[in-house]
Amino acid sequence: MSLLKTFTRFLFLTLILSVISKNIAFADGGFPVRPGRLLIAPSVSYFFSSTQWDSTGVKKPFPNGGKYSSVGVTLYAEYGISRRFAAIASVPYVYNNYMQNVAPRNTVTSGLTDMETGIRYYLANIDFVYYFSLQGTAVTPLYSNNASLGYGEEGAELKLAFSGTGTLFNRSTYFNAADGVRQYFGTNGPIQNRYSGTFGMTLDEDFKNQLSVSLSGINSFSDDKRFISGIPETNRNYSFIEASLSYGYSFSHEIALYATGGKFLTGNNTSDGTIFSLAFIYRLDYR
Repeated sequence: MSLLKTFTRFLFLTLILSVISKNIAFADGGFPVRPGRLLIAPSVSYFFSSTQWDSTGVKKPFPNGGKYSSVGVTLYAEYGISRRFAAIASVPYVYNNYMQNVAPRNTVTSGLTDMETGIRYYLANIDFVYYFSLQGTAVTPLYSNNASLGYGEEGAELKLAFSGTGTLFNRSTYFNAADGVRQYFGTNGPIQNRYSGTFGMTLDEDFKNQLSVSLSGINSFSDDKRFISGIPETNRNYSFIEASLSYGYSFSHEIALYATGGKFLTGNNTSDGTIFSLAFIYRLDYR
């Protein structure tokens, strides 16, 4: 029984990392991409945890001194098809390690997780300052017979985003707000509400340095109400709220770097995790 509990905790934490690695702030907004512009964003993240929230929201340590760490690498791309449409895609890879002071002391797994591909449609704008977009996304598992890398089920998501710019203390500001509903198509496949909000500000007149804060989360619902250490394949009900702080530096109009630190604030059937990530942004114009 101890081995089963350890393994199920490990599987659930793996899913949480794959969720976070996709929550890159620039990918959630409604700002249009210039037709013919390709945005490429490779990122790397490090996630660790030694405590979790149970099904009632009570935080407690993992049994047997358990500690979890994971490194994730994600390649995100976005291409402006026209003034109204953009194509998006992301492919994540994870390497996970769960350690405890009883056998098995180390449990390691790695591999590609869920690929996401989609189309974003820019619905409208207000004076070219505020923008609205609607995005449809397909979720495709890139693995088979490996429950530690996710649900192993196809899914689809519809997301609405609102973005805009402004000024504060004589500095340029921007915001992104997004809310999406995702459905997995397997038996008792959960339906999820995924939301995020970001506010950023430039720190200089040359627009090279910027600082942003974000709040994001997921509420996952299913007819399957079982709770076995939060493993998604047997317990598909969980929630969390995460806060993060990011610093961005633009080397040029084409190249930028973002460093982010995030922390879970509250949750149910999820880990009390901390994450650090680094993302490079490349912009290429083909028109």
